Amino acid sequence: MKEKPVRMIRLKDFKTISHALSTYDEFSLMINHFIEAIIRAFNVKGCSLLLLDEAENQLFHVRSQGVSEDYLKKGAIFVDEKYSSFVTGEPVFVEDLQNDPRIQYPEAAAKEGFVSMLTFPIKCRNAIVGMIRIYHTKSWALHEEDIDSFCVLAEHLGLVLENNGLKNFLETIKAAVDSLPGRMLKRP
Repeated sequence: MKEKPVRMIRLKDFKTISHALSTYDEFSLMINHFIEAIIRAFNVKGCSLLLLDEAENQLFHVRSQGVSEDYLKKGAIFVDEKYSSFVTGEPVFVEDLQNDPRIQYPEAAAKEGFVSMLTFPIKCRNAIVGMIRIYHTKSWALHEEDIDSFCVLAEHLGLVLENNGLKNFLETIKAAVDSLPGRMLKRP
């Protein structure tokens, strides 16, 4: 009989990560600290953040910790991407990476020391803008409320990403306007 999952996410850790997402000014530092906080707070081996490049229509790694470059270069994890949280828009949990038929590289996961994996989409409103993968060295029994907590953090991250994109866009427009000749900026 399988044991009942115990809540793993403590409110203190959830609040700390959520607060950090809301208050960082520097995007790359925020992403680094977000990944580090996930690993530390939830006692997992690795975490990867992938974002959608809309021009290329593909995911690219923004930041990973606890995951080797060789593993990252493997590409897709699932044999059929229809299992990906990026495609489904829902969290995908794989309890046993070595014995799940959905997994494309079970040997590579074993070499990394990964036993289980949780992936969940990063959403901004109704759009999926990225994905987070969390890797654990143990068979991981997740409580449904923990999965919900991870999803809330991912949605929060999605809003921060959109806000950062809008901020960059406005700064580009401002720089373009500032570079116009003075005569063009005079109002009649």
